[in-house]
Amino acid sequence: MRITVDIEEDILTDLLEITGDKAKSPAVAKAVTEFVRRKKAKEFGRMIREGEFDYPAPPNDSNGLDPANPIPPLYPETK
Repeated sequence: MRITVDIEEDILTDLLEITGDKAKSPAVAKAVTEFVRRKKAKEFGRMIREGEFDYPAPPNDSNGLDPANPIPPLYPETK
């Protein structure tokens, strides 16, 4: 998609240097793509930290040990 954007010349020069591109369009496209990717990753990290994903606990294995905590208890429960 074509758009017209006003970008300061010094910023565009830095962008071309950072991306290594000779043409402006690919450099700007890379910068926009990277910006969106980072914002999405940051939002995903926030969702993880805030507990938005609630997965059920896995069942205990055949020995009765919790797979989320592979270290066996120091004093096993007696039945």
